[in-house]
This record gives sequence, C-alpha cells and structure tokens, in this order.
Amino acid sequence: MDARNTGALIAARRKALGLTQKQLAERLLVSDKAVSKWENGVSLR
Repeated sequence: MDARNTGALIAARRKALGLTQKQLAERLLVSDKAVSKWENGVSLR
C-alpha cells in the first residue's frame, strides 16, 4: 500500500469517527500538521 492510499484510509476513518485533524493529532500526541501530511500522502512518519 502506498502513502496516498494509506492517507485516504486515515482520513476516511478519522471522518467516520467524527474527528478533526487536530483532535486526532491530540489523541496520537502528534501535530495536526503531521496528520495533514499523512492524509495527503506526503509523509508516513
């Protein structure tokens, strides 16, 4: 699975849970910018 597909899955699951990127980031102890990069397939770290 590539970064773009992984990002789409993360975004879909986040939205299904009714979370914003910021809320997901807080739960995972990462920045909201990191979540955005994951969802856009820019980075998986």
